[in-house]
Amino acid sequence: MDDKEKRYFYKKLRQLSLPIVFQSLMLALVAAADALMLGRVAQAEMTAVSLATQVQFVQNMFITSITAAGMILGAQYWGKGDKKTLQHLFNLMLCLVGAASLLFFAACELAPEMLMKIFAKDVELIAIGSAYLRIAGWSYLLTGVSQCYLAVMKVTDHVLPAAVISSSAVVMNIIFNAIFIFGKLGAPRMDSRGAALATTISRVIELLLCLGISCGKSFVRPTFHGSHAGSKQLARDFIKQCLPLLGGSLFWGVGFTSYTAIIGHMNSDAAAANSVAAVVRDLVCCACNGIGGAAGIMVGNELGAGDLERGKRFGIKLNKISWVIGFASTGVVLAVTPLLLHFVILTETAQKYLTGMMVIMAIYMIGRCVNTVVINGVMDGGGDTLFDMYSLAVCMWGIAIPLALLGAFVFDWPVLLVYACTCLDEVGKIPWVMHRFNKYKWVQNLTK
Repeated sequence: MDDKEKRYFYKKLRQLSLPIVFQSLMLALVAAADALMLGRVAQAEMTAVSLATQVQFVQNMFITSITAAGMILGAQYWGKGDKKTLQHLFNLMLCLVGAASLLFFAACELAPEMLMKIFAKDVELIAIGSAYLRIAGWSYLLTGVSQCYLAVMKVTDHVLPAAVISSSAVVMNIIFNAIFIFGKLGAPRMDSRGAALATTISRVIELLLCLGISCGKSFVRPTFHGSHAGSKQLARDFIKQCLPLLGGSLFWGVGFTSYTAIIGHMNSDAAAANSVAAVVRDLVCCACNGIGGAAGIMVGNELGAGDLERGKRFGIKLNKISWVIGFASTGVVLAVTPLLLHFVILTETAQKYLTGMMVIMAIYMIGRCVNTVVINGVMDGGGDTLFDMYSLAVCMWGIAIPLALLGAFVFDWPVLLVYACTCLDEVGKIPWVMHRFNKYKWVQNLTK
C-alpha cells in the first residue's frame, strides 16, 4: 500500500467500523443491563433469563446467515453500482427472515417449558425462563425484519443511521428494563417478565425507526412489484452464499448454545458464573465485531468493483489488525476481572468459578478476534463461506463439544476444566485459518 491508499483504507475503516462497534456495544449492553438489573433481584432471575435468551441466540443464527449472505452480495453489487439488483436481494432477505421468525415465535408461545428444559434442569429456572419467553417471543417476530433493513443500510453507505437506530432501541430497552423490572414510574414490578416486555417494546421502536428513516431518497427499500431479468441467477447466487453461512451459523450457534447447556446442567453456581462471563465476552468482542463487519464491506466493495488486487491488499492489512485487537482484548478482560468480582453479587463458589473463567476467556479472545475478522469479515467478503462451516465441524463439533460433554457427564471434571474445553475451538483453529487465508481463494468477484 502506498501512502494515499493507506489514508483511504484507514478513513474507510473508521467510517465503517466505528458505527458498527458502537452498534455492537449497545446491543451487548442490553444483555449486560438484563444481567446487572436482574442480578440485583435474585441470582435465579438473572440465570434463568440468560438461559432463556439462548433461544433468540439460535434464531439470530438464521437471521444473521440470511442477512450476511445479502451483505456479501450487496456490498459487491453496491461497489458495482447496481441498485436494482440490491433491491431484489432485499426482497429475498425479508421473505426468508420472515419465515424463520414466525417459527421461533410459535415455539416460544406454544412450548416455552420444553425449550427451557434444553438449557436447565432446575425447576425454578425453567419456570422463570418460560414466563420470560412467552412475552419475549413477540419480539422475535420483529427482529428479523429490522435486521434486514439495518444490513442493507450498512452496505449502502448508511452505517451511521443504522447504528443510531440500533442504539436508540438499546437505550429504550435499558430504560424500560429499569421501569418494568423494578416497578418504577407507577408500573408494576415484573422482575424477569419486565425484561421481556422491555425487549418487545424496544423492538417495535427499532422497526418503526427503520421504516421511517428508510423513506429517505438515498436509501434502498424493498420492492415487490415488477420483474428482474436475472432473478433466478440472483436467487442461485444468494443460496450459494447463504447455505454455507447458515451451516456455519448453525454449527457455531447450536454449538455455543450447547456450551451454555453443558455448564448450566453442572450446577447453578456454574450457570450463574457463566452467565456473567458471557456478558463480558460479548462486550469485549464489540471491537472485533466492528472490524469484521467493516472488513466484509471494504473487501466486498473492491472485489465487486473489479479491483481484485486492492481487495487482496485490504484483506492482508485487516488480518494484521485482527491480531492487534486480539491481544488488546486479552488485556481488557484481565483488567476488568477485579472490578467485575467486586460489583456482581454471586455466591462464594460462583465467584471462584467466575475468576477462573475470566482468565481462560482472556486467552480465548485472541482466537475469537482473529477468526471473526479473517473468516467472517475478509473471507466471507470474497465469498469463501464454506471454510467457516468446515472449521466449525472439525474444531467445535469434532473436538470441543465432545470433550466438554465427556468431562461434564462421564469423567466428572471440574467446572473450570469443562469451561476450558468450550474455549478450545477458537484458539485451536488459528493455524488452519491462516493457511486458508494465505491461499487467497476469497479474492473473487461475485457479481453477475
